[in-house]
Amino acid sequence: MLHALNKKLEKLMPFITPSAVLIGVLFASSLSHLTFIVPWVFAFMTFSGSLSSNFHSVKKAVSFPVPLLTSLLILHILMPLWAFGMGSIVFPEDGLTVTGLLLAMVIPTGITSFVWVTIYKGNIGLALSIILVDTILSPFIVPASLSFIVGQKVEMDSWSIMNGLMWMVVIPSIIGMICNHVTKGTIKDTLGKRLSPFSKIGIGVVVAINSSAVAPYLKEFSPKLFMIAFTVLFIAVSGFALAWLLGTMLKQSRDTKTSLLFTGGMRNISAGAVIAVHYFPAAVAVPVVIGMLFQQVLASFFGFLFHRRELRMEGN
Repeated sequence: MLHALNKKLEKLMPFITPSAVLIGVLFASSLSHLTFIVPWVFAFMTFSGSLSSNFHSVKKAVSFPVPLLTSLLILHILMPLWAFGMGSIVFPEDGLTVTGLLLAMVIPTGITSFVWVTIYKGNIGLALSIILVDTILSPFIVPASLSFIVGQKVEMDSWSIMNGLMWMVVIPSIIGMICNHVTKGTIKDTLGKRLSPFSKIGIGVVVAINSSAVAPYLKEFSPKLFMIAFTVLFIAVSGFALAWLLGTMLKQSRDTKTSLLFTGGMRNISAGAVIAVHYFPAAVAVPVVIGMLFQQVLASFFGFLFHRRELRMEGN
């Protein structure tokens, strides 16, 4: 039953986050008091997603580092600078919105990218390695990047952000990987499959609660909100396109390009929302929450385009 539920939830992924944002806005008064449970739900999601990780895949990725380094280049240099540049051009007098756009891009790659890599038959070991390495680096990269780029414009507690990422992302990931190692991989087919549907439900819970915290900014449609949404969408599309382009330029195999497409294009947007809601003014969270509306839909769209393109290339 849980396996069947998980399959249905996988198909509904493009709709789960937009629906959760809507629920969070409509029921903000009830959900906004539950923000304290979000880090715990998120830690559970990270642990569940990490049960497929192992030390061997990381060792292999480090032995052939070009795809791993390419993904990290996209995630933490090219896209954050692109987001900051776009934000500074479109919102020159609004440091909080610019910070939100940057935060949406500087956070680590999305754990759910593994789901899409699996669906489109990418290099699973590489995807898991990118997720794990990026996750472990995130407590250091995220605060450092934010401080370096916008530190003078927005007050933030870098230590608290680092501590939050450690407990929500890094420690659950390491525990999951150790469990995989100790059980010689059997745990991903036993406990992992049982937890998987609850992890996807957890995404909806986290998104809904975080959306409730910024509901006042989302309820009233305005030209500025439209511009934020359009800018977030444009930056997100750019991320997928850049990951696809670099994978092709570096002449990587089809399965490696698939992994680069999703790990480079997607972000742990729920973690970004948790950080924004807990450590920044609410206005910073608005671009991040809006990003939740697009990410899964864009993953589905680019996966479809990529699959068609590769089939055409194989036909030729």
